[in-house]
Amino acid sequence: MIEWFTIAQVVVAVAAGLLALVLGLIGRRPSDLTLAGPALVEILLIAQIVVAIAAPAAGNAPSGNPYEFWAYLLSAILIPAGAIAWALVDRTRWSTVVVGVACLSIAIMLYRMQIIWSVQGA
Repeated sequence: MIEWFTIAQVVVAVAAGLLALVLGLIGRRPSDLTLAGPALVEILLIAQIVVAIAAPAAGNAPSGNPYEFWAYLLSAILIPAGAIAWALVDRTRWSTVVVGVACLSIAIMLYRMQIIWSVQGA
């Protein structure tokens, strides 16, 4: 994983999560504003898949368990898509809160993926 790219992903996920969480708690229903965040998080996760495939070929292999890393990454891909689908079906304030929680959970998963990739030793 590329450290600056991971930091950018975490910042975007936290910002999108906090925005959706606050807007949901004050009663706003899902809108383009609240769904743009998880959509951007999803796009960045897809880019992370490309980076994770290319990085070992460039000499930046994970120091931790690659199966654990890929399990996190493939699971993380499903979360924003599921939250967006939920928000489109259930147009209540609580689906906006779900979108916020989903984005915040992605930030935590990205932090864990960075640890698996770079900190753990053999």
